[in-house]
Amino acid sequence: MHDDWWRDAAIYQVYPRSFADGNGDGTGDLAGVRARLPYLAELGVDAVWFNPWYPSPMADGGYDVADYRAVDPLFGTLAEAEQLITEALELGIRSIVDIVPNHVSDTHPWFRAALEAAPGSPQRELFHFRPGRGADGELPPNDWVSEFGGCPWTRVPDGQWYLHLFASQQPDLNWAHPQVRWEHEAILRFWFDRGAAGVRIDSAALLAKDPALPDFEPGRDPHPYVDREELHEIYRSWRAIADSYPGVRILVGEVWLPDAERFTRYLRPDELHTAFNFDFLARPWQAEQLRASIDATLTLHAPVGAPATWVLCNHDVTRTVTRYGRRDTGFDFAAKAFGTPTDPVLGLRRARAAALLSLALPGAVYLYQGEELGLPEVEELPLERLQDPMHFRSGGTDPGRDGCRVPLPWSGSEPPYGFSAPGVTPWLPQPADWARLTVEAQRADPDSMLALYRAALALRRREPGFRGDKFEWLPSRPGVLAFRRGPGLSCLVNLSAEPVPLPGCGEVLLTSEDLTDGQLPCDGAVWLRQG
Repeated sequence: MHDDWWRDAAIYQVYPRSFADGNGDGTGDLAGVRARLPYLAELGVDAVWFNPWYPSPMADGGYDVADYRAVDPLFGTLAEAEQLITEALELGIRSIVDIVPNHVSDTHPWFRAALEAAPGSPQRELFHFRPGRGADGELPPNDWVSEFGGCPWTRVPDGQWYLHLFASQQPDLNWAHPQVRWEHEAILRFWFDRGAAGVRIDSAALLAKDPALPDFEPGRDPHPYVDREELHEIYRSWRAIADSYPGVRILVGEVWLPDAERFTRYLRPDELHTAFNFDFLARPWQAEQLRASIDATLTLHAPVGAPATWVLCNHDVTRTVTRYGRRDTGFDFAAKAFGTPTDPVLGLRRARAAALLSLALPGAVYLYQGEELGLPEVEELPLERLQDPMHFRSGGTDPGRDGCRVPLPWSGSEPPYGFSAPGVTPWLPQPADWARLTVEAQRADPDSMLALYRAALALRRREPGFRGDKFEWLPSRPGVLAFRRGPGLSCLVNLSAEPVPLPGCGEVLLTSEDLTDGQLPCDGAVWLRQG
């Protein structure tokens, strides 16, 4: 294990509620993850990022945190989390925990105290409480819109309003208050002391707000609550804490910003180590679009010395197999809708090629649980089982994110497919036709998505050409991506409508689809060793 592991790591995202159920109550837990650590080691990942496991009312899938220094009984105990971090490391797998600094749960002790205190009290200064507008304060303090849709203000009985950029159960913290900063610095130390190799920072560009909380004006610079300069001082202090620990403890930002140059400001040497590359994720399955994203990403990361990250899907995004089977293969939260047609066979074919593309690029790659199984988005969940606030705050027009959070299928021919004890109903229902997608079924199939990911991750770890930042585009036909990584190692991805010949005198290392007469079929990818 080496200190710069994070620069080219394969990092697996575990959504604990849906990974594996160890106690048979229908909800995934830490005992389930611990039991499945050999699977992750066999898959060949370097680290695991865990979505929040803290005590929470689960108003937003655990991102409404009531206590950052404990584990929700739904998942287990703090002692089990410590065991999990230790046991994973013994298998060569580092652990990254999720930190949610923009907001807390409305059940957090700080917010309960704020509600009990009077307007203008010190307790309310930890949040954004304001009087309303209108004759009797009956209107929200400003015209902002929640990230989940609707008004981001809720009025309390004494007449004041509090800000929540997400659900009403997630009041925003006031990061201009020193106590908020001190608390989160202590939380970082708490998890680093327990062996965490890094933290993923939720909604990393939203913490700081204009103190005046003005109305939103399109094109206004600076934005009243996105990407404000005050954030960089916060992350420099976090980096100093991370650097004070032995080895390397990394900071990974969830930074959704359309301006790529401003995005890379968070990656300066004394700030975050890496941030999620959502531009690549959002691009459609088109050669020119993907090439433009790759070029922009590598060009902008180079001056700050930070590695790029590549991700196809996560717990907030429509699963790759489903998205790539649609007419519009890009991703946009605003475009999500019920009943969007998809071609699952085409989507799977493209997802296999995309796997080899993303794993061949220089930098780190994130793999969301179930992507290695080719799981589709579950789009026919009963309405009464949906839990995502994005669905409810949209008035039911947005399908929400539950469809990519359905529990994993491990074995067997019917639900719960080894996720939980036989006969137990998982917290979200699994489709009746997932028997062919279980880990057990795919282990026995050399042509499965799981077999492809295992082979690709093994080659990626073994081949020196995949390390470092060497990258060079090769001449190719329209609709084809071809590039070299290191001496003699290359990748070819065919997004055109016709098969394309492979370059001569090369050894085929891995293909996403069978070759036909030495040609790579459309929506196929291949890794080659030449010379």
